[in-house]
Parts: sequence; structure tokens; C-alpha cells
Amino acid sequence: MKKRFLALLVLFIFISCNNDKNEKGSILIIVSNTEDMGDPEKHFAGNNLWEVAPPYHIFVSHGYTVDFVSPTGGKVPFSMDPVGISSYTIKYENFNGNVENSLTPDAVDYKNYKAVFIGGGYGPLFDVANNEELLSIIAKIYENGGIVGGCGHGPGAFANVKLSNGEYMVSGKKVTGFPNSTEVTKSWANEGTLLPIMLEDQLRQNGAVFQTKGDLNDKHDVVIDKRIVSTMFLPSSAIVAKEMIQQIEN
Repeated sequence: MKKRFLALLVLFIFISCNNDKNEKGSILIIVSNTEDMGDPEKHFAGNNLWEVAPPYHIFVSHGYTVDFVSPTGGKVPFSMDPVGISSYTIKYENFNGNVENSLTPDAVDYKNYKAVFIGGGYGPLFDVANNEELLSIIAKIYENGGIVGGCGHGPGAFANVKLSNGEYMVSGKKVTGFPNSTEVTKSWANEGTLLPIMLEDQLRQNGAVFQTKGDLNDKHDVVIDKRIVSTMFLPSSAIVAKEMIQQIEN
């Protein structure tokens, strides 16, 4: 009888722990399907692994379920070799298994998600920033009390999100991302000339109070304003994810 009681107690604790973890909820990560920028030299667009895998690790290690969605679903292209946290999450947390089976927008129910995150790489500027289905999903998650996060070029992908009142989500809010001052010095997109939009310009055009390097104490700072969490560069991608979790849980 005593052994049976102990066995039932262990089973109850196991189920309770699993339920606690499952009850944390789900977070959506949006990724791009665009391989290159469409120029003769085929400059790589895609997604930056170091801006997607570390946030994924933070989310799952804190007990959240993560789904990926892309404009056309399925596999998505990445730059950067897997090192550090990226290597760990690929080996132990099924990052590849999840991202290679990204959902299509029509398979996403916004009510299932407490937050949505977009990492960098240039791809999201090409096929997320003007994808009406994905922009609508972001808007609905935000208006449902959810958190929106982005790193690098990711904030450019949510610059065009409009809320149900017709206003841009970023209007009047402090937001940052990969700035013009850095873009014009890089050859990755021919000093920005290959891009459909300049991230900083688009955010400013839609009313965001864009935070430049001069506005921040450190260029790797994370900016938080009214449930939008953003940063300029990839070293802070994991910090954005952690701040998003704190916003969810507070």
C-alpha cells in the first residue's frame, strides 16, 4: 500500500511539473523564406541564425512552446555557423526540427500565442514586412495583450503592422533596429541599395520614435516601450527574448 502511495505521489509530481511547464504558453517566431536579394550577384538575404536560435533557446528553456511561421512555410535559409547557444539549441532543443517545418500563416491561430518575435537577417524585409497575413497575425497578438520583439532587421519587418484602429503599431513608441548609419557602411546589401526598405526610414515614416546609437547608453541596449521590445544588433538577441518573458510574466 505504501509503495503504491509513493508511486502515485511521484506520478502526481511529474504531471504537475509538466502541467506547470505547458501552462506557460506559446511564442511565435516569424522567419523568412527569401534566399537572396534578387540581384545578379545574389546577395544572401535569409535569416541570421544568431538572431533566431538564441531567442528560441531562451523561450524553450523558460518553459515556453515555440512555433515558427514563414510566408510559404517549410524550410527557411540561414546564415552564420552554429556556435555557442546556437549549437546547443540545435543539438539538444530540436531547433532544426521545428524551424524546418515552419507553419504557413493560415495555420496560425493568434489566440494561442503570448508573444511574437522576429529576428534579423535581411530576408524579413523582403517577404515579411509586406505580407498582409503575417502583419495581421502580429497585430492581433499585440492587441490581444501579447508582446512583440525584434532584433537587428526584425523590427523593420513589423514596421508596417496596423492595428484595428488604423494606426501603425509602432506609432509613438520607442523602437530600435539596424540603423541607417551602420547599413550604409556595409557591403551585405550594397550599402542598403538592394533593400526594399531602409529599416530606420520605414519605422520613422510610420511614427516610431526611432532610437539611434546617440539615444542609447550602449548600442547593444534593449529598448522596451508599450509591449514592444527591440535591439539594434545580434549580441542582444537573447536579452530581447528574456525581456519579452519578463513582460509576459509581469
